[in-house]
Amino acid sequence: MTHKEKAQELVDKFKLSFAGVISNEEDWDFLAKQCALIAVDEIIRELTEEISPSVHGFRHQYWIEVEQEINNI
Repeated sequence: MTHKEKAQELVDKFKLSFAGVISNEEDWDFLAKQCALIAVDEIIRELTEEISPSVHGFRHQYWIEVEQEINNI
């Protein structure tokens, strides 16, 4: 899955969780993006603490790009 697809998938998953709870769809978009950014930030933080540099480099860059795509949504 590309970083752009993963970004959209995360935002969409969080957006679904607000359906029926929040009436304004614009608020869904904002909150979903914020939740997705928090989740990705946690993943990046975990990878930063990981011992293996080879795994860290590839996965870390992927999640950085996902975070950038979420900000572009």
